[in-house]
Amino acid sequence: MQPYIATTPFGRRPMTLGLISSQVTAKNIDQGARASKWQVFRHIREAKEVLGATDRALSILDALLTFHRDEELTSEGNLIVFPSNEQLIRRANGMSPATLRRHLANLVTSGLIIRRDSPNGKRFARKGQGGAIEQAYGFDLSPILARAAEFRELAEAVAAERKAFRVVKERLTICRRDVTKMIDAGVNQSVPGNWRGFQRRYDAIIARLPRTAPRQVIEALADELEGLWADVHQTLESFVKSEDSNANESHTERHIQNSNPDFNPIGETEYGFRNKNEASGTAEHTDNVRSLPRRDLPLGMVLSACPDLLPYADGGQIRTWRDLVAAADRARPSMGISPSAWQEAAEVMGPQHAAIVLAATLQRAENIRSRGGYLRDLVERARQQKFSVWPMITALLNARMGALEKAAASGVAGGTPGAQGAGASSLEISSALRDSVKKKGW
Repeated sequence: MQPYIATTPFGRRPMTLGLISSQVTAKNIDQGARASKWQVFRHIREAKEVLGATDRALSILDALLTFHRDEELTSEGNLIVFPSNEQLIRRANGMSPATLRRHLANLVTSGLIIRRDSPNGKRFARKGQGGAIEQAYGFDLSPILARAAEFRELAEAVAAERKAFRVVKERLTICRRDVTKMIDAGVNQSVPGNWRGFQRRYDAIIARLPRTAPRQVIEALADELEGLWADVHQTLESFVKSEDSNANESHTERHIQNSNPDFNPIGETEYGFRNKNEASGTAEHTDNVRSLPRRDLPLGMVLSACPDLLPYADGGQIRTWRDLVAAADRARPSMGISPSAWQEAAEVMGPQHAAIVLAATLQRAENIRSRGGYLRDLVERARQQKFSVWPMITALLNARMGALEKAAASGVAGGTPGAQGAGASSLEISSALRDSVKKKGW
């Protein structure tokens, strides 16, 4: 007759649904199932937090497994061990009886072992003929064998979560270091950018980082910090690229000009790259910086010289200098001029003169390959006080007046009266200024 197996604990310990669930699980062991008890124990140790087992409870489980003589747990073998409390305490490296009872209860609650109590609560085994165990009362290790695959999956999940947590912490640490150092580099090296705004964003993100946080919180903050990193890095990268392209393309532009001296519709040397005249200040011509008018350019004169800027104005009209600056800012992207180059020009020249330079550059856009490099070159000259906007505008006016005079002459010769009047009305500058421009040769 098969021995009766106890299902309820001895004494005042209550019966719970959790105990019933553990017993049901222990019954569902596949025929021929086997598992290395120490391999399963390592999986349990890795997943102890998920299972709710304590460190001291695992020390007791380790001791209990030593009382099972075989290396493997099998469905055919006897899985009940019955050590006394004194033996358990000795193999668990010593603890008080109260501590032992508390952590044994933890193993039962976690579903790692099942109590098989005798009528009087003692642990022992009854042997039959030949020394084979017929009935044992103690701790049943069947749940360890039945849940071996579950413990392995839990251990793998815990290991994956631990790795993900470590990786996201590395991301956060590296990103914090990169952002702080890039912001410092931008500020210390005077790179144009919203560095105060970047610093405020960084401080707001870090302020939400608790001392101890789950992976999901750290991952969300790391994503925000990487977004900030991208903005800061793009600002620095754009500045570096514009500086490099400025140096390379300005050299290329000069080389192209010198290789074809006959191609000079309005002459780069008239207002821009004045290597001998405007920039040096030692030229014999009257258009060097020291001999230029000290007063500001009239707005009407700028608009007459640079009519191509008008389509970018709000409503197609420019009435004030503020309208001119706004129109230049709208035209900037289509010219391929970066925000940093535009900001630097406004800081060095002033917004008004920077807008005039942009309007003149737009007027001659077809003859300038690198507008960004061209603008930065003029900004550098303005920083050295070797540049003025007067030659740029007067050169454009000369070209336009020459074109209008030719058109008027051809109109008269061809018998089309009124052409000269139409040309004069399209270039609205005073006759005194027109005469002055012709006289000085600007």
